[in-house]
Amino acid sequence: MLLVTGVSGGLGSLVAERLAGRDGDVLLGTRAGLPGTRLVDFDDPATLPDAFAGVDTLLLISAGYGEDDTVIARHEAAISAAERAGVGHVVYTSLSGDGDHLPYALAHRWTERRLQRSTVEWTVLRNGLYAEFLTWIATPDAGNRITGPLGEGRLAAVAREDLAEIAVSVATDPARHAGRTYELVGERPLGGADLAAALGATYTPGTLAEARTAIAASGAMAFQVPMLTGTYSAIAHGFMDGTGVKSDLRDLLGREPLDALEVFVAAVRQG
Repeated sequence: MLLVTGVSGGLGSLVAERLAGRDGDVLLGTRAGLPGTRLVDFDDPATLPDAFAGVDTLLLISAGYGEDDTVIARHEAAISAAERAGVGHVVYTSLSGDGDHLPYALAHRWTERRLQRSTVEWTVLRNGLYAEFLTWIATPDAGNRITGPLGEGRLAAVAREDLAEIAVSVATDPARHAGRTYELVGERPLGGADLAAALGATYTPGTLAEARTAIAASGAMAFQVPMLTGTYSAIAHGFMDGTGVKSDLRDLLGREPLDALEVFVAAVRQG
C-alpha cells in the first residue's frame, strides 16, 4: 500500500491525479482530512498511527514552509511514525543540491540525514525550484516590467508536472531506487531577460533591499521575507543555474523534460 501525503498541495495534487484509478493500493493523505483521504497532520502526531497503518511505501511530500524547527518537527513526527508503523520505504521530496544557499535548505538536509539513520529504506528526490515558482518572483508589474532582483543569474527551473511524474514512478516501484538520491533540476537555466522576452516585457531588476521591503509590506509572514529575498540572492549570484549538480531528470523521465519557459509563460497568462 502506498500513502501519499500533502495531496491538497501543488505537487501532491498532480501526484494524486496520476494515481487516480489505483484505489486498491493507493491512499491519499491530507491535513484537512478531505473526503476520500486519510487524515495526516504532522502537527498532530496522534493522527499518524492510524494514517500509516498498513502502509508499505510512504511518499513524504515536504510538509510546507515554516521556520526550521516547525518543518523539522513535522518531518521527525512523520519518519518516527513510519518506523513504528512498519513502513518499509519512504520516498522524500527534498531540495536540489545547488539549493544549499537557500534559507529553507536546512530542514531538507536534516530530513535527508534523518532518513539515512532510519530503520526504513529511503529514496530522496532533490527537486529543483518549480518553473511555476517564477510567477511568484518574476511576474511583470502593472508597467509590464520584471523588477525582481535576479541580476544576471539564472535558474534551472523544472516543471512541477515532471517532478510529479517522477515521484509516481519512484514511489510505485521503490525497491529499484532504494538508497538513491536523485538531482532533479531543469536543463535550460532561465534569467530575468529570458522571462521578460518571452512575455514581451522589460527586465529592470531592482535591489535586494527593495525586494525585502516590498515582500515585508505585502503581508508575508515573517519567515517568508528572508526566504524569498534569499532565493533572489541565490539565483542572482549564480548558485541556482544547475551547473553545481548533475541532473537525473531526463533519465528518470525517459523523455525530454517539459520546457520550463513555456510552463512559466502559461502560468503567468493563466493568472
